[in-house]
Amino acid sequence: MGLHDWFQRGWTVTRNFPIAGHIRALAYELRPYLRAYIVEDDLTGTPYSFEARNLVHARARGITDTHPFGTERDVETADYHWVSHSISPCDTPDTDPRIVVGNSQTKQPYSASILNISAMSFGALSANAVRALNLGAKLGRFYHDTGEGGLSQYHLENGGDIVWELGSGYFGARAKDGTFDPEQFRDKAAHDQVKMTEIKLSQGAKPGHGGLLPAAKVTSEIAAIRGVPAHQDCLSPRGHKAFSTPIEMMEFAAKMRDLSGGKPVGLKLCIGQPHEPFAMVKAMLETGIRPDFIVVDGGEGGTGAAPLELSDWVGMPLSEGLVLMRNALVGAGLKEEVRLAASGKVYSGMGLALNIAQGADWCNAARAFMLSIGCIQAQRCHLGTCPTGVTSQEPGRQRGLVPEVQGERAARFHRKTLAALADIVAGAGFAHPQELEPHHIMHRTGPEKAEPMDRIHTFLPKGILLDAPNDTIYADWWAAARADNFRPATDLASVRARVR
Repeated sequence: MGLHDWFQRGWTVTRNFPIAGHIRALAYELRPYLRAYIVEDDLTGTPYSFEARNLVHARARGITDTHPFGTERDVETADYHWVSHSISPCDTPDTDPRIVVGNSQTKQPYSASILNISAMSFGALSANAVRALNLGAKLGRFYHDTGEGGLSQYHLENGGDIVWELGSGYFGARAKDGTFDPEQFRDKAAHDQVKMTEIKLSQGAKPGHGGLLPAAKVTSEIAAIRGVPAHQDCLSPRGHKAFSTPIEMMEFAAKMRDLSGGKPVGLKLCIGQPHEPFAMVKAMLETGIRPDFIVVDGGEGGTGAAPLELSDWVGMPLSEGLVLMRNALVGAGLKEEVRLAASGKVYSGMGLALNIAQGADWCNAARAFMLSIGCIQAQRCHLGTCPTGVTSQEPGRQRGLVPEVQGERAARFHRKTLAALADIVAGAGFAHPQELEPHHIMHRTGPEKAEPMDRIHTFLPKGILLDAPNDTIYADWWAAARADNFRPATDLASVRARVR
C-alpha cells in the first residue's frame, strides 16, 4: 500500500504521506457520525438538533417525552420566543383540531387535521416508507401529500387521505411531450382517497430549481408511475408549461378543480420576490377564481437533496414568507375564502402554535414524519444508501422498515404532538389553536428586550390593500404587482418614487 501511495498521482495527501494519509480519510468519513452522537450538544445539531430528533422518536415510540430539571435553552438570546399564558386557562381544549378546506366554488370540501404529512415523492422515499406514512395518516386521520412524484399504488394501499401534488413535471398526469394530460389527471383525481390536489410552484429546499431524481433511483417501477424513461435522471423543469401568468395560473387551478369533481385545489410555493404574492391575489380578484388553499414552504424546509447554495441562500424563511402571504390574502379581503398552510421544519407543538399565530390555518411536516418512521438523519437521502430504508430503493435496506410498525409510530407522533399543542393552547386560555393571535407570541429582540410578534412583523387589517394600499408598508410591491404577468409593472425604484 505504501508503494502504491508513493507512486499514485491522484491524491496529494497519500502521495506525500503513504498509509498515514488513509487515517485522515477514515476520520473524514466518520466525522458526521462522531459529531452527531458524541460531540454536539442537545441543542446545536443541524438541520435537526438531538433534542428535536429525540422528541420525535420518543413520541413516535410511545415513551416519555417529558423533560426534567427545567429548560436547557438560553432564554436571554435573541432567537428565544414564548407563548403568553393566561391566569384563566381553558379546561377543555380541542385535542384533534380540524380545518374545513373549501369555498363557494368547491363541491367537495375537506376537513383537514391541523398537522399533516408534507410533500415527499415515491422515488425519493421507498415503497415501505410511503406505505408506513399512509398507514399513519389512516390511523391518525390526517392527510398524506404525495409530493410531485405522482400517485403510486403504495399511496393507496392503506386507505389514508391523499393530497395529490402536481409539479412542473406533471408526473402521473403527463403526456408524452411532458405537458399536462387532463384525462389522466381526471381519472386519478376521482379516486376516493384523493381529497385535494395541489399545484407545486416551488419548494423550500431549492426554489426556482425544479427537481431531480437521480438515474440510480429511477427504477422501472418509478419510471412507469411518473411516465418517464427508466434509469435516466428525472428532471422537473424550473417552471410550468400549463401557465405563464398569474391569471393563467388561476384558470389552471379552476380547471384542476373541475376535473377532480369539485375537490379543493391549492397552490404550494416558497415565497421569493415580494410582489409575486400580490400578483397572485390581484389575479384572484380579476378572475373571480379562488384557490381553496395556499401552502407556504419555508426556505429552511426540504427533504430532498439540493445544491448547497439554494438550500442556504435562496428562498424566504417560513416566518417571513408566511406573514407576507397572510398579509396579501387578508389585505385583499380573501383570507376567509383561501386557507393558508405552513410547511418548513415543524416538529413540535410550539412550532405549530407559532405558525398558526402568524396566520397559518394548519401545518405540514416532512422530515419530522420521516424521523417518526425511523429516519436517523444520516443525510444520505440522495445517495440511495439510507441505513433505515426510508429513502433507499434497495430491497435489502427497505427490509428494516416494517410499515405496520412504523405506521403506528407516525400516528402516535401526530397524536402526541397535537396533545402538546392542546396544552399550549389551553394554557393561553383558548379551546382551538385558531384563537391564537400574533400578540400571544413574545419574541426576544435582545438580552434586555422582548416584543410581541405583532410589533416585530406587520399584520395588515382586512381589506386595506383594496381601500388604502399606500398606507401600508407594501405600497411599492402592491403597485408593482400585475395580474397579467409575474414581472413587476415597472422598475421598482420608479414605483417607490411615484408612491412617495
